[in-house]
Amino acid sequence: MVEPSRRSGTAGRLEPLWSALGRQLRHPSGLTGDLVGRFMSLANRQPNDLAIDALCLAPTDRALELGFGPGDALRKLAAHTPQGAVAGVDHSALMLARARRLNRNAVSRGTMTLRQGPFSPLPWSDSAFDKILMANVVYFFDAEGRDVAEAYRVLRPGGLAAVYATDRSTMRRWPFSRPDTHRRFNAEDLRLLLMRGGFSADDIRIEQHVLPFGIAGLVATARKA
Repeated sequence: MVEPSRRSGTAGRLEPLWSALGRQLRHPSGLTGDLVGRFMSLANRQPNDLAIDALCLAPTDRALELGFGPGDALRKLAAHTPQGAVAGVDHSALMLARARRLNRNAVSRGTMTLRQGPFSPLPWSDSAFDKILMANVVYFFDAEGRDVAEAYRVLRPGGLAAVYATDRSTMRRWPFSRPDTHRRFNAEDLRLLLMRGGFSADDIRIEQHVLPFGIAGLVATARKA
């Protein structure tokens, strides 16, 4: 039997590793970031699908993704909008390079535009998009709501935003999910974040999902009045 003090000591020694992983998930870079990108492609598959399904995309939609990571969801957005256009922005230069490689055909045709940079301000005009995808990225948004307000600004009136977030009841069990790297949400927290960005409470819908391994997920849709 392992003594409690020894367990605590082991956990303490792992703290720097978990902290480093949390920072990489926030902003992947270098060799470790490349491995994190591969992990994100697997881990985000079902969250991406849930959020994309919630968008009810039309073939002519102009769609934007905030925090596209390795670019898997961008490819799905493009498949759903063959007569429209897709754009995305991510903080990480490494993820931008990966996403451009994965979506090279759409990028070369000019039907997909990808940028590296912050979520506030966004480099697009008011009402530029019909749909906005934000999957597993709100953990890294600012608490004041500026990032969501920018998403609201570039969404056209009547347009729809979809957000996926793992519920904090699950995230508190993950040692890489830390206060210095991730904000944690329950359904009410997510609703308040969207309202802080400009969406009306009456235009927000939140569904709860149970993913594999008992992961509790939240999918929020918010329509701009």
